[in-house]
Amino acid sequence: MTLPAVLITGGATRIGAELAQGFAAAGWHVIIHYNSSAAPALALAEELKTAETVQCDLSDDEAAVAMVRELADRLPNWRCLINSASVFNYDGATNLDPATNREAMQVNALAPARMTQAFLAHAKSSTGRCVIQITDMKLANPNPDFFSYTMSKHALASTIEMLAKAPTGDQDRVYGIAPGAILASHDQSEDETELSHRLNLLKRKTNASEIVDAALFLNSGALQSGETVFIDSGQHLLDQNRDVIWLAREHAKLQKDLA
Repeated sequence: MTLPAVLITGGATRIGAELAQGFAAAGWHVIIHYNSSAAPALALAEELKTAETVQCDLSDDEAAVAMVRELADRLPNWRCLINSASVFNYDGATNLDPATNREAMQVNALAPARMTQAFLAHAKSSTGRCVIQITDMKLANPNPDFFSYTMSKHALASTIEMLAKAPTGDQDRVYGIAPGAILASHDQSEDETELSHRLNLLKRKTNASEIVDAALFLNSGALQSGETVFIDSGQHLLDQNRDVIWLAREHAKLQKDLA
């Protein structure tokens, strides 16, 4: 196989699946990682021109490193690792849940960091290698909701510049993509999603295709390693005191009360 290969963690669903489709359309061989989403992963792989699936529970970081080592041993042109998988469970700034925190830090920060180190140590590529950490616009616009999730994304973001300065190949790059509200979260209704996703400076819905375009651009190596790109229509430039799920509900209630 001479096509450039990309491993997308959490590639079976949501933004991960969008990334898988976008990279496949751009001529990449796509490795779709999943934990429990076997059926969607296999169905997606069958749709793509050249793809495969790999299962791993990222709560076991040793298993995650072993997965990277196995892929590095057999892929001749593994050019990109996208750490997109994450857990997004609720706790708040005044009531951190230890179990939620441990899981978030493990899956969202520790496993991606160790996978990146293994990828840069062992993956072979005909050109430079690229790592993209999917973080969150909450890096710049935090609020008290989803406390452990946000904490874990800050931890992951802190690794980007450090890894970018690590002694690897001259053409290697480590980047971040920080999305805003793009897909429905938790129990959001269609109306709530439509409203909450426009709570940004441009008052527009950011499309998942914009994440794909950014990831493909970053693989060109045209941006300095260590950079993070915010794809959120300016949401990170605001100062929102709650997650947009609740901001949208508060706005809807206010409009109802005024009607």
